[in-house]
Amino acid sequence: MDPPAEIEDPRAAANGENNHVSKKPKLSFITELEIRQEFAHHKPGIARINNGSFGSCPASIIAAQKRWQLRFLQQPDDFFFNHLQRKILHSRTIVKDLINADHVDEVSIVDNATTAAAIVLQHVGWAFADGRFQKGDAVVMLHCAFQAVKKSIEAYVTRAGGSVIVVHLPFPVNSNEEIIAEFRKGLARGKANGKKVRLAIIDHITSMPCVVIPARELVKICREEGVERVFVDAAHAIGSIHVDVKEIGADFYVSNLHKWFFCPPSVAFLYCRKSPLSPDLHHPVVSHEYGNGLAIESAWIGTRDYSSQLVVPDVLEFINRFEGGLEGIRKRNHDAVVEMGEMLAKAWGTNLGSPPEMCPSMVMIGLPSRMGVLSDEDALKLRTHLRDHFGLEVPIHFQMPRDGEIRAADGDGCITGYARISHQVYNTLDDYVRLRDAINQLLSDGVACKMLQRE
Repeated sequence: MDPPAEIEDPRAAANGENNHVSKKPKLSFITELEIRQEFAHHKPGIARINNGSFGSCPASIIAAQKRWQLRFLQQPDDFFFNHLQRKILHSRTIVKDLINADHVDEVSIVDNATTAAAIVLQHVGWAFADGRFQKGDAVVMLHCAFQAVKKSIEAYVTRAGGSVIVVHLPFPVNSNEEIIAEFRKGLARGKANGKKVRLAIIDHITSMPCVVIPARELVKICREEGVERVFVDAAHAIGSIHVDVKEIGADFYVSNLHKWFFCPPSVAFLYCRKSPLSPDLHHPVVSHEYGNGLAIESAWIGTRDYSSQLVVPDVLEFINRFEGGLEGIRKRNHDAVVEMGEMLAKAWGTNLGSPPEMCPSMVMIGLPSRMGVLSDEDALKLRTHLRDHFGLEVPIHFQMPRDGEIRAADGDGCITGYARISHQVYNTLDDYVRLRDAINQLLSDGVACKMLQRE
């Protein structure tokens, strides 16, 4: 196999430059051709409609990352002592302004949302272990929380004596009120028998199934009900929905910067609202900066590649090449993914999993019941088949209705399979037409999930 082609900054190429340090041209709004060039390193022939899982990084940002890597390798001592901390502070300051935090000390840059969850849940676990929280006091979480969050709860909280209350959300969902009602029931269970809810974990955007959660309203309910701390896991948020941490009001808020903000993997920010508890938050990787505050601890966890944390200014420059900047990208992606979702639902005779206003830059579309998605294994088999035989990268979700839930149906039966499509600036209409036609071809050929081999 030939090695991958060298990725260069397309703006440098356009200016006739071939060195690693390019002059910054005067920017105007980016053209469609330039967008194609920025993502020309994507594998040809693959319809990437799964930006939500791993994000995407433009060529100009990959080039900027390589320049940072080279600067470190050229003279590590100078880079470490004279540049690294100052440049990470610059990235933190940009994030602080983007999310409307009060102070840069409230913003730490970490590897990903999984690391942030470990920081918060380690903190809560210590409170149980030290006796500040009582055995049996509760952590409340949504049933569709990320698996990594569930495992962190197991590792840090339940082993220290905390209990876990799982709030099952309806899906398909029609309104915020349905979510709010179930959340209130979960808090009531957590407070039963005189116990206290010590932490509520609220997804801002659930992953599978994908729904925008009314985080601000749920945080407000937590405050009214005496929940001690609130952690909003917003792995998909920044670049996909509007983020204002003061408006949301949570104690902790995390979002990946490599999903919808164009950073290379992996990098995220963790916002921790200033409080007397702040000194008790620590990075789980202990290094020289332990005890100097979470943001400083996180900025040095030993020798490693910090380049993904340093390109945030370059990413903001890239984003501002689009009309409307980050909000303009967000709105165009939302409008496009809803349009594509409605096109697919009409073609398949199904429906969206939630109203457009509850969709971020991703949408769930019911698959025809004849596809026979009857288990998580079926969903994985269909996802694999679409990748291997149709060049489609798209997650498939299995959703079996719980007792009492309204069952979504088409003309042939109950809908239990959903495709989650994403839209990012590089996507085209053809990507979604290919998905439409692939499902229709499978149905025309009489293929259902039970006939697919696990590959």
